[in-house]
Amino acid sequence: MPIKKKEKKLPTVEQRIKRRNFLSFTTFFLLGGAGLGGWKWLYHSSAETPGITAGAAKPLRRALNRTELFFRNLFSNNHLVKTYPKSMAARKVRVNAHIGIEAEGFKPESWQLAVVKSAGDILNLTIEEIKSLPKTEIVYDFKCVEGWDQIQHWAGVSFVDFVSHYNLQQQIKMQYVGMETPNGEYYIGLDMESALHPQTILAYEMNEQPLAIEHGAPLRLIIPVKYGIKNLKRIGKITFSNNRPRDYWAERGYDYYSGL
Repeated sequence: MPIKKKEKKLPTVEQRIKRRNFLSFTTFFLLGGAGLGGWKWLYHSSAETPGITAGAAKPLRRALNRTELFFRNLFSNNHLVKTYPKSMAARKVRVNAHIGIEAEGFKPESWQLAVVKSAGDILNLTIEEIKSLPKTEIVYDFKCVEGWDQIQHWAGVSFVDFVSHYNLQQQIKMQYVGMETPNGEYYIGLDMESALHPQTILAYEMNEQPLAIEHGAPLRLIIPVKYGIKNLKRIGKITFSNNRPRDYWAERGYDYYSGL
């Protein structure tokens, strides 16, 4: 007499739902735990050397540096930022920050730009001397890392013309340019390629009028190939070096390169 095989009992609908819920919750907690552990590791990873690279944990800073290398390899002076007719420029230009340009105690009439050519060799320039150089204008879409943008009209001296006029050819053989406000509270570092881009200007006019205090009077940087955080207001000092100058927002975790 053949042996009758015992039929396998299939799970009920309720049992299948419970099993699925168990697997889903288990997967959720495992992935959540892994994510939390990764975040804690990243959060507690020591920042790189204090100063020019501080502010971001090492893994994030390494990623930012690799991104910078990629964009620097693609950079070319032939790649120009799109420009617009003057009629499209905003009449009310947005003011986004006042770091380093607080008006208290500042006297525009006594302002001078200090260009440090080397230790002990400093070129001091007045705004009138700078205005005597050929004027360059640009109307372009100014972009902020916060996500807003605005078409703006600026005028001043091309940084390339500035370098040529004041015989700074030796200085621009270095890799970086540093700029800071007269009080030293805001400061940026620029790769030399971007500083020498043909659309980079030292601006003293906005909408064909002298700069207002809140926009960086009497002289500010306009560098269209960078986000707004690199467009330093009220330049007080310019330096040159082969080491990265300190940078206000890079010290607070932002991308040092900040290119567009």
